Amino acid sequence: MRKIRLGKTDMMVTQLGLGGIPIQRLTEEAAVKVVSRCLDLGINFIDTAHLYTNSEERIGKAVKGRRGDVFLASKSPSLTPSKVGKHLRTSLKRLGVDYIDLYQFHQVADLKALNKVLAPGGPFSVLEEAREAGKIRHIGITTHQIDVAKAAVNTGRFETVMFPFNFVTWEPADELLPLTREHDVGFIAMKPLAGGMLDRVDLAFKYLFQFPDVLLIPGIEKTAEIEEIVQLLEGAAEITPAEQEEIARERKLLGRRFCRRCDYCQPCVQGIKISTVMAFPSFVKRQVPEFYLSGIMAEIMERVRLCSRCGECEMRCPYHLPIRDMIARNLRLYEKEKRKHNM
Repeated sequence: MRKIRLGKTDMMVTQLGLGGIPIQRLTEEAAVKVVSRCLDLGINFIDTAHLYTNSEERIGKAVKGRRGDVFLASKSPSLTPSKVGKHLRTSLKRLGVDYIDLYQFHQVADLKALNKVLAPGGPFSVLEEAREAGKIRHIGITTHQIDVAKAAVNTGRFETVMFPFNFVTWEPADELLPLTREHDVGFIAMKPLAGGMLDRVDLAFKYLFQFPDVLLIPGIEKTAEIEEIVQLLEGAAEITPAEQEEIARERKLLGRRFCRRCDYCQPCVQGIKISTVMAFPSFVKRQVPEFYLSGIMAEIMERVRLCSRCGECEMRCPYHLPIRDMIARNLRLYEKEKRKHNM
């Protein structure tokens, strides 16, 4: 598999990596199998995080005995020096390793938070000490806000930046990628399928393969998924005019206000599964009525009626979506569809 240099880290990583979120939903055996299959296919970069419940432990089991074949990345969401240090120690223990190749500040929400990370004696200094002690080798940052990403790159202190990048979140191609190249900062692309909103896997990755110095980390839940993407990478070709038109249609359909299913809005005090509710229009477009108007899906939509409009979800949303209004609108669509299909 083709390898790329990940900026000033000098790590030669495969252009295709593995995102460690979906394996949380699997049994431990199935999760280890997925990670092992990725390694067997030649993938040598795996990303996880302190927040990803059992992901680190499962990855640790899969890479045992194969540590030299893989670069491991993890993250801490904390802005408190002591907690960042604690999270790092926990990650090392969970992964069962002596060092982590790339440790990142997770989901830095705004410029104020970035300043806290870099403050004298703050969280960044903790990771610098860990790097000097050999506990980590490189320091990166992840964010969903492009102004934060650009500011972080311009500081010259981070070796990598992770940011959403796909053909409906294409701004990084014009605004962020040239900056990372200028500063020799490795670019890691999360959400290549826009959090599951893009159905055309082939088109999504064909678009991203145009950027040969970007590391892609799709979240993988089934071995067949990574096998399909590897095949696409090996057979990558230029995007055709017809495919360009399809991309334009998808961009128009989704617009800018759509849920990336990152679930940072959770937990909801009323138990509403916000990201699923936000995806309801796509279910209407792509699924049969029995799927989205009955059973578990109906239970999920009915629960929207309990929304107290407290606004906590919107305060957590990294994309500043008007969640309360959007789920109320989707509830109205659900009711309309029930009337339409007499269900």
